Amino acid sequence: MNLYAKLCALEAQGRSIRIGLIGAGKFGSMFVSQCLRTPGLQLVAIADLSLANAEAAITVTGHPREMICRRGIEDAVREERVGVTEDPHDLISSPFVDIVIEATGDPVAGALHALECFRFRKHVLMVNVEADALVGPALAREAKRAGVIYSLAYGDQPALICEMVDWARAAGLHVVAAGKGTKHRLHYHASTPETVWDHYSLTQEQAQLGRLNPKMFNSFLDGTKSALEMAAVANATGLDAPVDGLRFPACGVDDIAEQLKPRDDDGMISRTGRVEVVSSVFADGHEVPRHLRWGVFTVFEAPSPYVARCFSEYGLTTDANGQFACMYKPFHLIGLELGISVASMAIRHEPTGAPTKFRADVVAVAKRDLAAGEVLDGEGGFCVWGKLTTAARSIEMGYLPIALASNVRLKSPVAEGSNLRWSDVEDPIQSPVIELRQKMERASRANGTCSKPSGTDVNATLIGDVR
Repeated sequence: MNLYAKLCALEAQGRSIRIGLIGAGKFGSMFVSQCLRTPGLQLVAIADLSLANAEAAITVTGHPREMICRRGIEDAVREERVGVTEDPHDLISSPFVDIVIEATGDPVAGALHALECFRFRKHVLMVNVEADALVGPALAREAKRAGVIYSLAYGDQPALICEMVDWARAAGLHVVAAGKGTKHRLHYHASTPETVWDHYSLTQEQAQLGRLNPKMFNSFLDGTKSALEMAAVANATGLDAPVDGLRFPACGVDDIAEQLKPRDDDGMISRTGRVEVVSSVFADGHEVPRHLRWGVFTVFEAPSPYVARCFSEYGLTTDANGQFACMYKPFHLIGLELGISVASMAIRHEPTGAPTKFRADVVAVAKRDLAAGEVLDGEGGFCVWGKLTTAARSIEMGYLPIALASNVRLKSPVAEGSNLRWSDVEDPIQSPVIELRQKMERASRANGTCSKPSGTDVNATLIGDVR
């Protein structure tokens, strides 16, 4: 509870945490808004494939256009402005950047950026949950080898869930379940970019006016994004993933402790200590009272009758027997909160959540009958959605990760609802990311996966000098 005081002390000393941002979308823009208003933080540069987007991240968030510098990062630093570039390498290789925020949303590009950061001994704040779900545990190991920090992004739901899980465990409480809320109905799995706006009660014209990306929004709707985020949580906390996908029970905050407790106690959790996502709507589409659509939660168990009585005395939401309690936060503010991760990495030398083991994976599932020769269009598209499973099951069955189900051609037909396998698609072009993923799978196959938390963070390493 002293991050702000330490940030102020840094600024008083004429020092700052120097940051580079890759990806000027909604998340990145929200961070820019607050970074330029937070003491001790210095936004050195923004890299985006579109210079217009990079500049808009500054101007649309209420900052003067005069802050923008196109002449290079060194000039931007000298003039105390923000450099913009179309080339992420300029930002990553700059000696004026200490922490790189990866917010592109592209899993392969994100992983490549992280690997390059490690070569230049830059600390990586991974907003890109797609990249983390694909190769996060391997990236965490590469970061450790390079002596830098790899972290999940505070403000996004996975890091907030990790914080809640850590709080419960540090207080001596056993975590039964943890996760987030979303809007989900079973038929959403088949949603496509053509049908997505109907589910959000928007017209095509309204979506275009708001510059809304249909594939991105469809990924949230069809369950893929929830699976990716829960994979990140499982890999970071040691909680289990369900073998056959998230169940998305419809329940509000007053019922989470009742529903998400072990089956032996009349709940729906087959094995204590796992991730789950709750829906804000019932199967018929009606809204759940006191839903948690934008929030996060953890369910924990009283270890004794005394603690159960304390739950009641201090007003926790519990199950009918008072043994299981739910702690929740009804919102998350994504990029507006991201500075917490930056400060934690630089001042406390700690990530706000990071993978410690490959425990969970997100595999591609056919949205419809797919024919041989079709080219898959990836997350949020017309062909596949992402289902959560255990890493062990994914490796055993040879399932294809959702992050790699893009721009690859099918060799054989796949029936609707079937999980795709590596053997169903033509061999992808080899790249450092493919090699890293395959190496991670081989290591997991040889060593087995671990469902217990390690107890120590693989990225507890110093950030080094903060200028």
